Amino acid sequence: MKLLSDTIEEFIKTLLIDDEEDTKEATEVELRRNELAAHFQCAPSQINYVLATRFTPEHGYVIESRKGGGGYIRIMRLATTSREELLQTLYQRIGTSISATEAAKIIETLKTEKIITEDEAKLMQAALNPMAVPLPLQMKDALAAGTLRSMLLTIAKRKNTAEKEASDT
Repeated sequence: MKLLSDTIEEFIKTLLIDDEEDTKEATEVELRRNELAAHFQCAPSQINYVLATRFTPEHGYVIESRKGGGGYIRIMRLATTSREELLQTLYQRIGTSISATEAAKIIETLKTEKIITEDEAKLMQAALNPMAVPLPLQMKDALAAGTLRSMLLTIAKRKNTAEKEASDT
């Protein structure tokens, strides 16, 4: 059974799709929180939850809102930067500690942007699973951060190696 949060997320994402062509340019949509809540027969706080967890800068979105009678929520899909810029931004966001949830968001972004495959995403998730190593939570988050940073560096090097080999032939 599909969660309401997933359904709301999919609905909003379909509104952001550019029907004319698959472009990497920024797109946006304006919504009214109460109308969206009425459409899905849920509390406005459910809409807030979806926006706060599924439409973050890590996922490539910026949200702007205005409260009041004529209030709105504007969701903007950011123009995708180069692969290298995205990897660098994600690398910097990891820091010295990262939760399993935040690591999963980064992996999902890599998959969505087609930087990694579905199988690679599954392998990364397995390696970063908090149950993989019997350590205290704080140490697990530090280990996950180091491991994920190492993975991002390997992904960046993989592209550079592939480009060099292609130019040598």
